[in-house]
This record gives sequence, structure tokens and C-alpha cells, in this order.
Amino acid sequence: MQDDFPSNLKLLCSYYKSIADVCRRLDINRSQFNRYLSGRSRPSANMLMKLCDFFGVEKHEILLPYSQFERLVKVRPKRLEADAPDHPLWPHLQQLAQWSANHNLDRYLGYYFEYYQSMACPGKILRTLVCIEKQGEQVVYQRTERLQESPSDKVFHGKYLGTVHYLTDRIFMADYESLTGHEITQTILFPSFKNRISRLTGLKLGVSGSGERMPCCARVVYEYLGLEVDVLNALSLCGLYNQDSDAIDDSVRHSIHNDVGMYEWHFRARP
Repeated sequence: MQDDFPSNLKLLCSYYKSIADVCRRLDINRSQFNRYLSGRSRPSANMLMKLCDFFGVEKHEILLPYSQFERLVKVRPKRLEADAPDHPLWPHLQQLAQWSANHNLDRYLGYYFEYYQSMACPGKILRTLVCIEKQGEQVVYQRTERLQESPSDKVFHGKYLGTVHYLTDRIFMADYESLTGHEITQTILFPSFKNRISRLTGLKLGVSGSGERMPCCARVVYEYLGLEVDVLNALSLCGLYNQDSDAIDDSVRHSIHNDVGMYEWHFRARP
């Protein structure tokens, strides 16, 4: 591979807002990409093809001497800029990411059981599995529901995908139901100030999955499971539970009780 490859790669990256933006779009580790830019490491054949497809150049072109490659790129800049985001929401999403970057969310990565009073099946407690992970510079999560109203009913799975932001002293999570596209939910959690995360509490806002699609708000508990879990086993423990089920810890049951105090004028989360 020509020694000009790192310089050619830097030139291609200059058409984007930042190296972090490129890594996020490519879904590639930032430190690994930096090794390509510095010349300390060479991409594999598959990775080289991925880079070429992303930037819209041919394999033989990206290996050209820099002066040649620069002239080639300049005659077709629009092709390189075509993938740049021009949606009016993009600056706002970037601003949120920038504010959130001031706080380290790494300690919150991993798997959680989520508990709240089911919106689709009132009177039941719903336990779901949540995985918070880092993709490039962005912290994202997947929330998986497993619903079976009775033993004779078919098991229904819902998969929600979303992003996590830490703004000032609260954790904000927003997701959408990826299989049907019928719902967006928002969750706001209190962060943990302990050395070890055990539980996070807050509020969840969404709509019931029943035909009425009633907007609902419920208290929620996130119970930390660890960075790695047996996902199939964890999912088998998810589902609907009776209010007095022995599978639900009393402290969790108390934390997700949706009562309103005499002098509470709003439905409030409780730390």
C-alpha cells in the first residue's frame, strides 16, 4: 500500500465535520481509525473496501500518490459531500451530543432489568431487558420487551432503539419501537452517585400498546446486571408479573408504585 494512503484518508475526512463524525458513520473504533490516519496500521482488504464505499472512491484511487489523488478529488467534491447530513435536525443532535460529552456515561454501560407498571396491561408489572452500549462517540441502547398475557397466548417481542444523553445531572433516554414504528418513549433517570451502580430510578413516558394508545407516565426502576449477561436467560425472565409476585423485589415494587401524595401537584419521580 502506498505511503500516501494516510494523507489521502485525511483528505477524504476533511469533507466531514470531524474525525469523530466519520468514525460514527463508519461504526469504527476511533483509536483504530487514528492508526490508519497516522500510518501505524493498514486496513484489511475488507476494511479498505468499506472505506472506499463510504467515501465514494475506488480502491486503486485511494492508493494513488497524494498530489494525484488530490486533483482527482477536487474535480468531484459533490460526490464526497453527498453523504454529509443536511437535515435541519442535525445541528440540534450534534449540540446534544456535545453537551452530553461533558459527562462520562461509561460507568452506565451494560445490561439492566427495567421495571414499571405495564401501560398495555394495567395491573401488571413489566420487566424488560435494556442494553446500554457505546457506538463510536455515541451512547445508544436497546430495550427488549417480552409480552405474554397468558400461558396460552403467543409471546410478543418489542425492540426499542434509542440514544442516551447526560445533561447536567439527569440521564435522558429516547427510543422508538423499531419493529412496528408505532411508538416513541422517553425515560429520565436520576444518576448514581455511589461507587457501584445498583439501581437507577426515574419516570417513563409513552403510549399503551393496546388499541386505545393512551399516553401514560409511570415510575421506572433500572436494575444493573453487569457488562455481560446470558442474554437468552435474561430475556426468559422478562415479561408480565402480578403485583404480589415473589419474582419482584419488594423495594422495586415500592419504587414503581404510581401513587400521588396529597401535596404533589405533579406526577413526580422519586430518587
